[in-house]
Amino acid sequence: MLDDVQTRETLLEVTNIEVIYNHVILVLKGVSLSVPKGGITALLGGNGAGKTTTLKAISNLLRAERGEVTKGTITYRGNPIAELDPATLVKTGVIQVMEGRHVFEHLTVEENLMTGAYTRRDGGAAIRKSMDLVYEYFPRLRERRKSQAGYTSGGEQQMVAIGRALMSNPETVLLDEPSMGLAPQLVEEIFTIVKDLNQREGVSFLVAEQNTNVALRYADYGYILESGRVVMDGRADDLRENPDVKEFYLGVSEEGRKSFRDVRSYRRRKRWLA
Repeated sequence: MLDDVQTRETLLEVTNIEVIYNHVILVLKGVSLSVPKGGITALLGGNGAGKTTTLKAISNLLRAERGEVTKGTITYRGNPIAELDPATLVKTGVIQVMEGRHVFEHLTVEENLMTGAYTRRDGGAAIRKSMDLVYEYFPRLRERRKSQAGYTSGGEQQMVAIGRALMSNPETVLLDEPSMGLAPQLVEEIFTIVKDLNQREGVSFLVAEQNTNVALRYADYGYILESGRVVMDGRADDLRENPDVKEFYLGVSEEGRKSFRDVRSYRRRKRWLA
């Protein structure tokens, strides 16, 4: 029996938010989405669509970039989280993995992982259990645990970033562009681990991703952003079969595969935003 993701308990609810940078630049325009408990939700769109801004609005990292949510609401388990500082939000169960594989280059892999547990107060045994869990899902990190993180590969650094987030014992992970700069084989490996963490450990994910093809194969539900607006949403299986998504994001039309350069953007805007 197929699990209908829309009938699950909602953890994260974003309702009609607007985000403005520097008091004048409107970046998000009425964005709404929800993340169910135990689901993988994909936030899709091209570069500059507003995916990263949406994640930073949720994790309260906008202020550092002179951005602010000026309209709408963001709740987690029904409670507003807009005024929580990022550290308190982590204690609530929500953590963001930033794009770009940010690691502390001069710390070892294991020291990087340990920094993810700084908000925890449940004792060393519980933290060691989390470390063992990270090494179970990322055995390569166990092999490299004494290596300086700055000298590991791009794929290993992405694993460190995700593993560090897992060390906070999160309920929901906001994962920003995990495929960026990685070879296709590594992308598949990362998404397979995300799926395993979701199914075996019950971690919920909101994944912002330009690679629509891979994201929709692993996600349950998806939202497509364009120019700061949600222009389409639905079950991942349905989006993969949608003619517009096939043509404009998967590069496939009824006439066969197309390059993005062959697609006229005004047709997309006319069809979705008119």
